[in-house]
Amino acid sequence: MKKILPIILLSIVLFSCSQSKKEQATINSNSVQIESGVISGKSTSDEAVKIFMGIPFAAPPVADLRWKAPQPVKSWDGVRACVAPPASAMQATPTPFACWSFEFMAPVEPLSEDCLYLNVWSPANTTDEKLPVMVWIHGGGLTGGSGTVPLYDGEDMARKGVVYVTINYRLGVFGFLAHPELSTESEDQTSGNYGILDQIAALQWVSANIEAFGGDPSNVTIAGQSAGSFSVNALMVSPKAKGLFHKAIAQSGGMFDKSMSLGQTIQNAEEAGVEYVKNIGVESISDLRKISAEELMKVPASSGLTIDNVILPNIRETFASGKQNDVPLITGWNKDDGVSFGPPSSVEAYNENARKTYGDLVDEYLNAFPGNTEEEVAASSKLTNQLFFGWQNYTWATLQSQTGVNPAYLYFFSRVPPGEPNFGAFHSSEFAYALHTLKKWDKPFTEIDYNLENIMSSYWVNFAKTGNPNGEGLPVWSQFNRENPQVVEFGDEVKQTPLPFQEQLSFYDLVN
Repeated sequence: MKKILPIILLSIVLFSCSQSKKEQATINSNSVQIESGVISGKSTSDEAVKIFMGIPFAAPPVADLRWKAPQPVKSWDGVRACVAPPASAMQATPTPFACWSFEFMAPVEPLSEDCLYLNVWSPANTTDEKLPVMVWIHGGGLTGGSGTVPLYDGEDMARKGVVYVTINYRLGVFGFLAHPELSTESEDQTSGNYGILDQIAALQWVSANIEAFGGDPSNVTIAGQSAGSFSVNALMVSPKAKGLFHKAIAQSGGMFDKSMSLGQTIQNAEEAGVEYVKNIGVESISDLRKISAEELMKVPASSGLTIDNVILPNIRETFASGKQNDVPLITGWNKDDGVSFGPPSSVEAYNENARKTYGDLVDEYLNAFPGNTEEEVAASSKLTNQLFFGWQNYTWATLQSQTGVNPAYLYFFSRVPPGEPNFGAFHSSEFAYALHTLKKWDKPFTEIDYNLENIMSSYWVNFAKTGNPNGEGLPVWSQFNRENPQVVEFGDEVKQTPLPFQEQLSFYDLVN
C-alpha cells in the first residue's frame, strides 16, 4: 500500500496538470474545438483578433425543417473552414436607398434559406480569459439584414476587450409565418416567431461554445438596433431566453404601445397565415414546404412577432408586473429616427386627422404637437415620427427602473453624420459610432465624430464588462430615474441632460 500511494498521488498531480493545460489552452485560429467539430478561422494582420465567419449554430431550416424550431447542428469530421461570410437569410435583393447606403446593407450574395450561421471576433489568446461577450442582433424590419452588414464588423470592438458575435436569423415569411397547422405540429402548440427561436438557439450556442474563444458564458450582453432592438425587447420577456444573457442594449425600437408595433396576437397571426396559404394556392403546409423560397417571396406575407404567451408574452404587461428577464439595460433613440420622405399634411388635414385619432384627447395632442401653421405641421409631423421610437425606449427605461432590480441607462443620439445629403441624426446613424466602425463608412468624418465613436463604444464595452457604462475619462452617465429623468446626449459633445420632449412623451403615456 505504501508503494501504491505515491503512484496514486502522482497520477492525481498529472491529471490536475493536464486539466489546467486544457483549461488554459492557447486559441489557434487554425483549429478551435466546438461542440459540433473543429473549425478554422483567420486572424488580423497583427494577429490581435481572431475571426471566425459562418459557424453553423443550427441545422439548415430547409425542406421539412422549414417553419420548425431550430434543430441541432450535425457534427462533422475534419476541420471546417470558417473564413468567409455565410449566406444571409432570404430577403429581397439588398439595395441602398435614401439615407441607407451600401454600408448598411446585407451582402447581395449569397441569400439562402440555409442561413443559420454566426460570426465571432475574439482578442483572447487563451480559453481561460473569461472576456465579456456581446451578441449583436441585426435590424432590417424583420424582413432584411444580416450579421455581415459592413457596419457590424467586430474587429475594433474585439480590440476593446470583448468577444463579439453577430448572428443571422430567419426573416419574413420564413421567420414569422403563423398557421393553425404549424401550431398543431409544434411541441409548444404555437407558431410564428421562428426568427426569435433562431436568436435563442444562437444564444444557446454561445452558452455552450464561447469559452473556446476566450469568452465568458456567464457574462453575455445582447444588443441590437431597430428590428434588433425589437428582438432584444422580445428576448427580455421570453421565458425560453431566461438565463442566456446578462445585460441588454436596445437602440431605437420596442413594443410597449397598445398596438404592439411589430407584434400581433396568435389568433391574428394564424388568420394572416391562413390567408397567405390561400393566396399561394395550395391546400396545406406540407404543400407549402415543397414550393421554392423564391416563389414564396413573390406573395406578400405579414412579418411580425406573435404574442402567443408561450414564446412571447405581452411585453408591456410583462415589464409592468416585473416578470421580465431582469438584466441591466442601455436603451435610447435618435433625434431623427422617424425619417419622413413625403410632404407634410396641410393644416386642415393635420388637425382633422388629430381629431379622428385622439378624440377627447385632441386638445392635449395639439398642445404637445401644434398644427396652426404649415411650419408647425411639418415640425410636429417630424417629431411624431421620431417619437414613435423615442417613446418606446423611454418607456422601456421607465418600466425597467420601476419594476426591475437592475438599472436602466437612457440615451438620446443627436449627432448628424457629416456629408451630403443631410438626413439628420437618422434611424441607424448611431450604431457605427457605438460599434466603432466609422472607418467602414464612406463619410467625411471629423475629430468630433471619432471622439464620439471612442466615447460611445467605450460606454458599450464597459457596460458589457460590468453592467455599468461609466469609466475613467468618460462623462458621468446616471441611472435612469423617472422622478428626475436624465439622458446622456450623444451629439457634437457628450453630456448628461434632462430628458428631451418630456411634454410629448407624457402625452403618449396618456394614450398608451
